[in-house]
Amino acid sequence: MKFTNTVVGSLVSAGVALGASLQQVSNFGTNPTSIQMYIYVPEKVASKPAVIVALHPCGGSASQWYSGTKLPSHSDTNGFIVIYPQTTRYSNCWDVNNKGSLTHGGSGDALGIMSMLNYTLSKYNGDSSKVFVMGASSGAMMTNVMVGSYPEVFEAGAAYSGVPFACLAGSTSDPTPFGTNQTCAQGLQHTPEQWAQFVFNAYPGYTGKRPRMQVIHGLADTLVRPQCGYEQLKQWSAVFNLTNTKNNTGSSVSEGSQYTEMLYGDGSKLVGYFGQGVGHFAPPNESVMLKFFGIL
Repeated sequence: MKFTNTVVGSLVSAGVALGASLQQVSNFGTNPTSIQMYIYVPEKVASKPAVIVALHPCGGSASQWYSGTKLPSHSDTNGFIVIYPQTTRYSNCWDVNNKGSLTHGGSGDALGIMSMLNYTLSKYNGDSSKVFVMGASSGAMMTNVMVGSYPEVFEAGAAYSGVPFACLAGSTSDPTPFGTNQTCAQGLQHTPEQWAQFVFNAYPGYTGKRPRMQVIHGLADTLVRPQCGYEQLKQWSAVFNLTNTKNNTGSSVSEGSQYTEMLYGDGSKLVGYFGQGVGHFAPPNESVMLKFFGIL
């Protein structure tokens, strides 16, 4: 088929097939649970790009999450790369309950995601000091897993409607909304110190930096209860040894006027947002997240 100049010009102006798009990658490295790797690389990638791992919710997919946020548009503008892992197990929910993923250098989905990240950093000369992870629902749970198991890798994470690291540890029920073990999703509570110890146990002896965390949750969430968001803040505040210093509400809150912003310390390492009338899951506000990451 021969394209005329007019047709080519129309395709370019419409952005059809000629620009960047979501691409699947095979043979990216060790992958014990056979998860899939998709990647979005903008046409004008930065010379040493930041990398964001974007984790889909239960029942989702890489393509669904690619279309479900504005990250590709921000990638086009700012030159960072987005990895979209995909799982088809457990009703497309992530492995957040097994020891392999909850252990530094272990196995499970976490190791496959690490392989994707190492592949991307190597192939595209990525900036290893600007690696981030975000996700919603099961993807938010896996976000907590990744920053807990691999603190030396990630600079920051953002969890939209998730649960604390190791909240589902040892559960023999599938980590889905339909699993028989609903204790975690209903708001399992521990002391801050107990939650923090789960994180420390994932990587014994580690004394380096910890990823900064942004926790976002809807107060009308009946699937993953709002208490799960508060328990995440308890966990990470103990890890950072920070206390809740200030709460803001109203029009000054960057996430939206329906949210209450909870700052820990000066808010640079840990912040929570809880939305009135917001259900499952809290929708990502990409600009707020990327500013917290330090990309915008």
